[in-house]
Amino acid sequence: MVRPSLIRYAWLSIATAIATILLKGTAWWMTGSVGLLSDAIESFVNLAAAMMALWILAVAAAPADDGYAHGHTKAEYFSSAFEGLLIVVAALSIAYAAVDRLLHPQPLASVGIGLLVSVIASVINFATARVLLKVGHEQHSIVLEADAHHLMTDVWTSAGVIIGVALVWLTGWLWLDPVIALCVAVNIVWTGWQLMHRSAEGLMDASLPADKVSDIEAVLDRYRGQGLDFHALRTRLAGSRAFVTVHVLVPGRWTVQLGHDWCERIEKDIRVAVPHAHVLTHLEPVEDPASMLDQELDRPDC
Repeated sequence: MVRPSLIRYAWLSIATAIATILLKGTAWWMTGSVGLLSDAIESFVNLAAAMMALWILAVAAAPADDGYAHGHTKAEYFSSAFEGLLIVVAALSIAYAAVDRLLHPQPLASVGIGLLVSVIASVINFATARVLLKVGHEQHSIVLEADAHHLMTDVWTSAGVIIGVALVWLTGWLWLDPVIALCVAVNIVWTGWQLMHRSAEGLMDASLPADKVSDIEAVLDRYRGQGLDFHALRTRLAGSRAFVTVHVLVPGRWTVQLGHDWCERIEKDIRVAVPHAHVLTHLEPVEDPASMLDQELDRPDC
């Protein structure tokens, strides 16, 4: 499953990050708002994450080899974990700047034009996030999905900052600017935690989502109605690739060829239910008591 075409979306993310850094940096320079500064700092995180995603997508697209027989798709989790870590670091930087401004308030300048520049940056982020989310969902890429969710968080963060800075401009409440920045920091820490948690689950070989497992069970139930049975269904997710294993119980009188033909049909139907899945079936005679001994991960000694 080679996906070199996804790399261009990483370049799109990089270009967007550079553009928003310039725009938000300009907005901060013009206004002196620490809220807008926090928004600009998050765009630096976006740039670092996009560059990491570019490298990881190239690694994940490499075909399986002798050293990595199951492919390299699991590398995608390192990108989302790295992005989560960067988000937390950025939040700490924002919080530091916000506390300093809370202790030493400063008036804002050129707020109108500064907010307009920030709005333009947010529109660019929103458009890019929608593209990345659509492609990431279609191609089952956690890298693009993580980048998209981060950009969308950035959009909502920017919206809050813009509204808050506008209120500071209208009311003269200088304390509101650093308070908004602290709220931004808390919000992006939560986003970073979610990304790191999802990456950890992937590295720990978490099972497929419950809805996907239900889809597989629905396929197996159709075959149960035809006299077959199953056990030891196990699933795991490795980036964009899903792995499914299941033991198929058939009458012992069947020939190897007949059992193989049924397994091929079962595997094909599971791949239809779960695209990008590698499906492995193990054929067993339903009458043999030994067939019941390997339902758990560790088979008991006989």
